[in-house]
Amino acid sequence: MSTEPEIVGQSPTHPARKHYSLDSIRPMYARHALLGPAPLHAIPEHSMAPSTAYHLIHDELIMDGSSRFNLATFCSTWMEPEAHKLMSETFDKNMIDKDEYPQTAELEMRCVHMLADLWNAPDPRRTIGTSTIGSSEACMLGGLALKWAWREKMRKLGKPTDKPNLVMGSNTQVCWHKFARYWDVEPREVPLEHGEVVTNPKKAAAVCDENTIGVVSVLGSTFTGHYEDVPALSEALDQLQQSTGLDIPIHVDGASGGFVAPFLQPELQWDFRLPRVKSINTSGHKYGLVYPGVGWIIWRTTEDLDPALVFNVDYLGGQMPTLAINFSRPASQIVAQYYNLIRLGRAGYRAVHEACREVAAELAHKIGKLGPFDVLSTGHDLPVVAWKLKEPTNWSLYDLSDRLRDRGWQVPSYRLPANREYVIVQRAVIRNGFTHDLAAMLIRDIERHIHWFASQPGFKASENGAGFHH
Repeated sequence: MSTEPEIVGQSPTHPARKHYSLDSIRPMYARHALLGPAPLHAIPEHSMAPSTAYHLIHDELIMDGSSRFNLATFCSTWMEPEAHKLMSETFDKNMIDKDEYPQTAELEMRCVHMLADLWNAPDPRRTIGTSTIGSSEACMLGGLALKWAWREKMRKLGKPTDKPNLVMGSNTQVCWHKFARYWDVEPREVPLEHGEVVTNPKKAAAVCDENTIGVVSVLGSTFTGHYEDVPALSEALDQLQQSTGLDIPIHVDGASGGFVAPFLQPELQWDFRLPRVKSINTSGHKYGLVYPGVGWIIWRTTEDLDPALVFNVDYLGGQMPTLAINFSRPASQIVAQYYNLIRLGRAGYRAVHEACREVAAELAHKIGKLGPFDVLSTGHDLPVVAWKLKEPTNWSLYDLSDRLRDRGWQVPSYRLPANREYVIVQRAVIRNGFTHDLAAMLIRDIERHIHWFASQPGFKASENGAGFHH
């Protein structure tokens, strides 16, 4: 081993530093690779020790906010150690290789059948569905199935198929707008009116015509957490069919509510108990309690999915259908979803979501008592609390969001969709792991900032804030 010192850091203002060779043992922050800035936009010429690379990235990521204090996201931010272990053991498995990893494929199909049963499909064991990278991909598949079914119907009637449209509320998630643009479908938005926070079912039915491939109903609006009235929409479309002969299907975007309503509102008939509901998507990584990276879509029956959208691969000497848009991805999230389903069971999911709803109800009550706020949702549908200012003041909710970051809170403020853009709301998503104690801390910080604004009579309210993506 060489003992000759290396000279680094020579400059007119700083004398040269002497460090021993790369083979010598030295403390972390005196290592050669850390003596200057790491390349940001080009691959470095030389290698570095694994622990050095780890600490470089680890220290930089400290600048990110704490996921536990992120009340904007619906995504899960906590899982059990056993789930961590299963996920680490399956990161290297490519879930698309069903013939190479047949047991992963089996777990995926078990999850599909479990969700079909949870959502009251007529024959859960014989229906069809798939995992996806998230509910956005699942929405794309749901929209494609609607378009393919509509196109086949129109061809049999000898009618043109060049002007499909999809009816949805202006409060739908942006993925539906992506679907419409990418697959050349006209988006027919039903705007919110007169105090509405979800889509009016009769207005949605009224804009349908023979070119409507389906209507999207959202079970859990990202804006306020409210469920849309799927039974009322189904009834409105039944009446439309009686008067016009148009048979319009429903797709339920249950990104969040698909894993909540069966446990907290089991009597609510939003799912396959309504014959007009042909497909449902959900996010396993939201209230399915899995880390980000898994979604699901289930069709009511195999007849509700055009066979042209299904590809078959060899599986244990037979054929396994596959229909996801994404291809290679790790099996770990599927394994984690199956873990949660068998580990928690219906009773466990109910207990977790009831605890979240209790925290949401307490938070809503205390926010209402603070004085300046009107509470729009109290966690009665999703465990989500949303509020707005009662009247204009010298500060806005955007300002409050900025101030709350002083202790790491990420509480989004944003405008409602058309035609209610003039309403600015603030929202907190209550997830597994957000406790009564954390809720009390949040209330104290909100109150502290209200007092600060009151002490600053010259403060001017901001009209816009940082971008927020639902």
